[in-house]
Amino acid sequence: MKKILILLLAVTFVGLTSCDKSNSTPNPTTDEPSTTITTPSDDNSTTKEDETETMKLTLKIDDMEVDVIWSDNDSVKALKNLAKDGLTINMSKYGGFEQVGLIGSTLPSADTRITTNPGDIVLYSSNQIVLFYDSNTWSFTKLGHINLSKSELTDLLGDVDVVITLNLK
Repeated sequence: MKKILILLLAVTFVGLTSCDKSNSTPNPTTDEPSTTITTPSDDNSTTKEDETETMKLTLKIDDMEVDVIWSDNDSVKALKNLAKDGLTINMSKYGGFEQVGLIGSTLPSADTRITTNPGDIVLYSSNQIVLFYDSNTWSFTKLGHINLSKSELTDLLGDVDVVITLNLK
């Protein structure tokens, strides 16, 4: 009788233990709701960099705004980012064919050996902007081109040092 009682208790104990385990382990085939963690999205989904990319970069030489066709590269994108609050650069005549000015920051560059044309705007040494009113051959990153004739550029850039201002519109 003791053996039967011990056997019954053992069977009951094993049955209770296995029931408890099946209730504590999640069953992946049940329809329990899953938990998904989401981060709230910002209502203003465009970043400031996205906004500057769609804005137009303008160039003034002294007080004269000039028409520029800007290149589509990382250097111009970085320049636009600097110009969002206005960027003024003091330029100096150099070599009788260009005006050069320190940007005040280092920009990404992809220098290649090119021969410039009057009106070309280039990045030199990643931290200087150069406006050409004649030609030169060197390793530069092209930033853009001013739509003026050689004589107009020479009149504008060839006699005195100038100040340029870059803005976004």
